[in-house]
Amino acid sequence: MEVKQIRTPGLGDSTYIFTHEGQAVLVDPQRDYDRFLDAIEETGADLRYILETHLHNDYISGGREIAAKTGAELVLPSSAAPAYKHTPAFHKEAIGSGAFSIEPLHTPGHTPEHTSYVIYIDGMPTAIFSGGSLLVGSAGRPDLLGPERKESLAMLQYISVNRLAAFPDETPLFPTHGEGSFCTAGGCGRTISTIGQEKEENALLQVHTVEEFTDTLFSGLGPWPTYYRHMGPGNTFGWDEAPESFNPPAWTADQLAAAIEADAVTVVDIRSKKAIAAGHVPGAVGLEMGDQVGVWSGWLLPFDASVVLVADEGQDVEEATRQYVQIGMDAVAGVMWGMDEWIASGREVRTYDVLELPEFLEQYKAGHTGAILDVRMASEFAEGALEGSVNTYLPDLQKDMPEFNGNKEVTVVCRTGHRATAATKWLMDAGYQPTVLIEAGVPDVLETLS
Repeated sequence: MEVKQIRTPGLGDSTYIFTHEGQAVLVDPQRDYDRFLDAIEETGADLRYILETHLHNDYISGGREIAAKTGAELVLPSSAAPAYKHTPAFHKEAIGSGAFSIEPLHTPGHTPEHTSYVIYIDGMPTAIFSGGSLLVGSAGRPDLLGPERKESLAMLQYISVNRLAAFPDETPLFPTHGEGSFCTAGGCGRTISTIGQEKEENALLQVHTVEEFTDTLFSGLGPWPTYYRHMGPGNTFGWDEAPESFNPPAWTADQLAAAIEADAVTVVDIRSKKAIAAGHVPGAVGLEMGDQVGVWSGWLLPFDASVVLVADEGQDVEEATRQYVQIGMDAVAGVMWGMDEWIASGREVRTYDVLELPEFLEQYKAGHTGAILDVRMASEFAEGALEGSVNTYLPDLQKDMPEFNGNKEVTVVCRTGHRATAATKWLMDAGYQPTVLIEAGVPDVLETLS
């Protein structure tokens, strides 16, 4: 047997291709399914099953489309009851027969219907695909369906992770959610494990009562992206097929200006943090290209926004568009390549200053940084903050803008400058003149000062 892991880093998730004697099983694929079909073709195996562990909260699944294109059998938890053709997976009712079979295990907690899948070869458990149940160093969070249900789901999660922990220590564990996923209650950097390793190292398997478990689980929970509210319904009723191309058309400065004037688009600037600071389209959200452009766009923008990207030549706009498609934001209408044409036309350009760590430290020690806004999560702020700084998490700025005692000059900090760069849009809209600490953050400042 062989298990191939395909990571989607921005979501913090893994999709798996399990192959054995010419048969392939695909577990928890995202909506941009072309990459999975290519990987399966490379194995030379026939895709027999597509397994979904739950109705996902963080992305749109590609399972339905892959099943339609390949004829593979789409399997979902029996109580998921999606509105499209599938095979329901019932607890401990084996799928397949003979030397190779799949045993579904009902493992509620992350969601009520959540099901893990145990692969048996010659009667021996050889792989567990645990989705959002038992994770590496953690477990799937139980609060995504609302605070009213998190206590009951957490108690179910306690039963579920211990059900999985009862398998032999050497059994490989392949979770879907991992480090970087907002669906987890923490993480430790690794993405695959074994049952034995988790029994030794996972704090949630070191406790012996439901009360201890829920306290430990809840202590690791942070906020989650607002776009999540659209994913469950989308995966229940089915989403439109992914676009055939992830390459948006080029837009001119005149086209973009006209669309902005008509309030028809949202501009996302994916150039470098320094380039954004040196000059960007007024009102643009600055999200330097990386693994989480899509996730942060889904959190900060209206979900139905029509997006135009601003990018430099050579940037991977196809990857950025793919990230939007993974979460159901299909309206990347175009891309304006660079700011030269916009600037040459004489249109307004917004700018702000940036500081790297040495410059920031010099000004901070001299008391010249003015008001300081920390846009990290409250839990990060509690672990260490700059004296006198104000904390408002980036997604909350749109509805909770601090006043800074009348000071219009604000230095914005986070951990790397990524979130601080995005925050400048709302600060400048509110009349503030920001300066951003880039390529470093509060932990770096505190370490240097200690």
